[in-house]
Amino acid sequence: MIINTLLFLIQQKNLSNMKNHEDGPNVVESTQPAAPTHGRIVMYPLPLEGHFCPMLQLASILHTQGFKIIIIHGDHYHPNHSDYPHFTFKPISCRFSEIGKHMPEKPDPSFYITYDNENCANSFKDCLVGLLAEPDEPPVVCLITDAEYYITQEIADSLKVPRMVVWACNLVALLVYHDLTYFYEKGYFNLTKKDPEYEASVPEYPFLKVKDVIKTTTTPNSMGKYLSKVMKQMKGSSGIIWNSFKEPEEATLETLTHYFPIPRFILGPLPKYLSSSTSSILFEQDRTFFSWLDAQALNSVIYVSFGSLSSISKEEFQEVAYGLANIDVPFLWVVRPGMVEGLEQLEWLPEKFLEDVGDRGHIVKWCPQKEVLAHAAIGCYWTHCGWNSTLESICEGVPMICSPFTVGQPLAARYVSDVWKIGILLEDGLDREVIKRAVKRVMFDEEGEEMRGRINILKEEVNISFHEGGSSHQTLKSLVDYILSFKPIKACH
Repeated sequence: MIINTLLFLIQQKNLSNMKNHEDGPNVVESTQPAAPTHGRIVMYPLPLEGHFCPMLQLASILHTQGFKIIIIHGDHYHPNHSDYPHFTFKPISCRFSEIGKHMPEKPDPSFYITYDNENCANSFKDCLVGLLAEPDEPPVVCLITDAEYYITQEIADSLKVPRMVVWACNLVALLVYHDLTYFYEKGYFNLTKKDPEYEASVPEYPFLKVKDVIKTTTTPNSMGKYLSKVMKQMKGSSGIIWNSFKEPEEATLETLTHYFPIPRFILGPLPKYLSSSTSSILFEQDRTFFSWLDAQALNSVIYVSFGSLSSISKEEFQEVAYGLANIDVPFLWVVRPGMVEGLEQLEWLPEKFLEDVGDRGHIVKWCPQKEVLAHAAIGCYWTHCGWNSTLESICEGVPMICSPFTVGQPLAARYVSDVWKIGILLEDGLDREVIKRAVKRVMFDEEGEEMRGRINILKEEVNISFHEGGSSHQTLKSLVDYILSFKPIKACH
């Protein structure tokens, strides 16, 4: 589904023309360096929205600390360079147009990323060698890549360049992915809903259910082999940067300390560091609805968005529509290109849906999510529980309804509903009556007020972590000092 959606988006529109500006309330600094350049940091983000945006946010943060930023990216996607005039962009050839020739009948996310690793490796190395040899530029101090670009560790080692990695998902996903082959061998992925073990807790991680692990992938064997490469090269790196904050995931950290005995930096939530926006690589954003949103009452609107890659069927799409039509609540619904297979516009909406809903609802193709979640009218976020979206909801104190699809989403959703108790998990698919009851629980019942109270406590913990002496504030200082401890690389050896 994810691969097909990505291919659909590329086919629909040349990515070089796709531009948006994710505006929103952020916390700190300008994009200008605070000090003379400490050297160059080369960064290599994965071209998926949930990975690319955090990497560009990290790049902006490090730029404010005095580093010059070089972004290497595949030529199959094109960040809008004008949004980052302070960065240098280096496109490399990845032969992405040939991916269809090699695609299996049922690809999972590991297929696309493995293809990207293997087909970009030579071009990436050539680009990095060229950067190291530039005579009139400051030396390269380190390479920072998405953790899933495992092939870059061998390249970095061969050039004696320190490589740090960014893990873009939540920490519990890292635990599960680390042990995925173990869970596969244990027989979890042979279980069905009829088996009693399907609903049981995972003995190693009792805060998760076996079905949460099963839902992370439909191809556990190939996914496990791929993740084994990722984990091995993460452990061989010079350090890990996690987009999170210490307080809500503290229980997970102890186990990860044993799994990854290398320097670790919990630096986040990343958007909170910046006063500038982060651009999307996929969609142009609609801002025309803000006058409508401004007219809505405090905490009265449900915001519905299932992220940049998740797909639903025509039947599920209609159940969402009926669910929204049957509740007396204003809603802002993101229906992006490729979300429903075969859907061109909104022709699959129930008959008279727009007429019946009237001004109570607003449908857009994409929107500046951080700004939406920060709006006083938003009372609930119905989400796929991608990690960036989950963090953004926590940062703005908005309780959630969770409809996770795959990879780390079911794990984040379990934390939202059962551990942090700041949302409701829709466990049995998309059904109009279940949707109606969930919205009522969050928006009108005492249970929803309790969720709002708990998520506002987390929101305040985020804010405190950015104050002088707070965990995120201290981590940024530690990360900068650590990077400065690397020996600058001026030319390859």
